[in-house]
Amino acid sequence: MQHQNSTPVRTVAVIDIGTTSIRMQIADVGGNGVSVLETLSQVVSLGKDTFSTGEIGRSTIEDCVSVLRNYRSKLEEYQIRLEDVRVVATNAVREATNRLAFIDRVYVATGLSVEPIDVAEVHRITYRSIQPLLKAQPMLFEAVSAIVEVSGGSTEVLMLDQGNVSVATSIKLGTARLQQFLGSMQIGRHRLQDVLDKEIRSLVDPLIERLPHERASNLIAMGGDARFAARQLLGVEPKPGTLQEISTEQLRNFAHDIIDMSDEELVDEYHLSFAEAETVGPALLAYVQLAEVLNVDRILVSSANLRDGLLREMSEGGGWTEDFHGQIMRSAWELAGRYHVDEDHAKQVAGLASQLFRLLQPELALTPHYETLLRVAAILHETGSYINSSSIHKHSMYIVLNSEIFGLTADDVLIVGLLVRYHRRAFPKPTHQPYSSLDRDKRVVVCKLAAILRLAIVLDTSRNQRITDLNIERVRDRIIISVPGVDDLAVEQLALPPARSFFELIFGKKVVLRPETSTVTAEVSSQL
Repeated sequence: MQHQNSTPVRTVAVIDIGTTSIRMQIADVGGNGVSVLETLSQVVSLGKDTFSTGEIGRSTIEDCVSVLRNYRSKLEEYQIRLEDVRVVATNAVREATNRLAFIDRVYVATGLSVEPIDVAEVHRITYRSIQPLLKAQPMLFEAVSAIVEVSGGSTEVLMLDQGNVSVATSIKLGTARLQQFLGSMQIGRHRLQDVLDKEIRSLVDPLIERLPHERASNLIAMGGDARFAARQLLGVEPKPGTLQEISTEQLRNFAHDIIDMSDEELVDEYHLSFAEAETVGPALLAYVQLAEVLNVDRILVSSANLRDGLLREMSEGGGWTEDFHGQIMRSAWELAGRYHVDEDHAKQVAGLASQLFRLLQPELALTPHYETLLRVAAILHETGSYINSSSIHKHSMYIVLNSEIFGLTADDVLIVGLLVRYHRRAFPKPTHQPYSSLDRDKRVVVCKLAAILRLAIVLDTSRNQRITDLNIERVRDRIIISVPGVDDLAVEQLALPPARSFFELIFGKKVVLRPETSTVTAEVSSQL
C-alpha cells in the first residue's frame, strides 16, 4: 500500500521500558502519518529496585524478559522486522548500576536491543509530540506554555514561548521515588497528605529560579496519571491529538480524594493495578503543586505520550527537523550570550564551518547531525574567555560539559565539549580525558570536526568577517581553499600552519589557502 506523494506505509512498533510498566505500541507509519493498531501494557516495577538499591534485581530482570518475550511474539504475529522496532528505557534502567547486564540479558533472551535514552532525548521527543497540538491552536502557540510530565523517576518540564524552548529541565520528582521516601518515613495515612505536600514543594521550588519572568499562561500535562484524572473528572476518553481542560481546583480536590483512599480502595473503585494505585496520588499532587507555582488556574491534559513521539519520528524518517535544529541553535546562542562571546566572530566561524563541512563531505563522510554539533561548537568555542583569557579552550570545554543545550544528548554534548577543547593548541592525546574514554568511531568524529573548526577559525583571524564564500579544489594530495572577492589573505595564511598540520594529520592532505583567480589551479599544478 502506498499513497501518492507519500512514503510507503510500513508496520512498526515502539516499546517503552518505564519505571512502573513496559508498554508497546504497534502502528502503521508513512502515508498520511501514524495509525495506531494496538497498544499493550504490563506492570513491572523496575523503579522500586533502582531507586531503593541502585540496581535492578534478578527477579525483576526476569519479569521484564517474560513481558518482552510475549511482546516479541506479538511482533511476529504482525510480521514486524526487528529493524522496525525501537525499544527505549528511561530513568529506572538508565540510573541502574547494572544497566548493561540488564540490556545484555534482554538481548540474549529476545533479540531486542534496549536503548536507554537520556533527558535530552526525552525532551526532544516531547517537543516533537506537542508541537502539532500547539500549532493547531494559534492562541496556545502564541502564549507561554509549560509542558509537564510527572513520571516514576522524574518530572520533565519544557517551557515554550511562541513555539520556542525557553526552559528544558528535569527535576528529581518522581512517583516511584516518592513511594520510596514515604516507605522510609513509615508515617500514618492521616499525615500522608501533609508530608507529600511538603516533599513535593521542596522539589518544585528550585524550578522557580529557572522560570522566565513571565510565568506560563498554560500548563499542559502529559502522562497516564493526568489522563486518568481528566477521564474521571470529565467522564470521556481523550481523543488522539486533543487537549482536555480541567481546573486546578478540580484536580486539587480530586488528588486529595485519591490520597485519602487506600490502595485496595483505588483498585476496586477505579480498576487500577496496585502499582498504579500506589503512585497516582503523588503524581496528581505534583501536577497541582506545579500549577500553583506557575500560577495557572486550568490544566490542559494532552493525549500524547512518549510512544506517540517515537512513532512520529519513525513516520518522518527520524533525524532532526529544520524546526528542531533551530531550537538547538537558539539554545546554543542563549548559552553563548550568557558568557558574552564575540557574537559576530562566532556567527562567522559557524557559517564557515558549515561551508567547509559540506564542501569537504567526501573526506568527512559524516551525517548532517554532526554539522549541527560543529555549528554549536563554533558558537561556543570562546565561552571560556569569560573565566580567563588563559587556557580558553579548557575553560570552554568545562562550560559546555556543565551546561544544558536543548536537544543535545549527553554524547552530543561530550562531542561539542571536546571540539571546543581542541579548537586550538594541543592535538588530542590518549592521556586526555574524556577524549580517551571514547570509542574509536567517536574519536575519529572529534578529530575530523576539530580539524574543520580550526580551519574555520583561521578564516576569520582578522575578525572582520570579510571572508564569506569558499570554493574547494582537489589537486593530487592537496585541498585548495580558494576565497572569491578577497585579494589579500596574508593574515589568514600566517595563522594557517597549526590548523594545516592538524588537518594533514587527520586527512593525509595538505591545505592551500589562496585568493580565487582564474589561474589558481594552473599555478598550483605547476608547483606540484
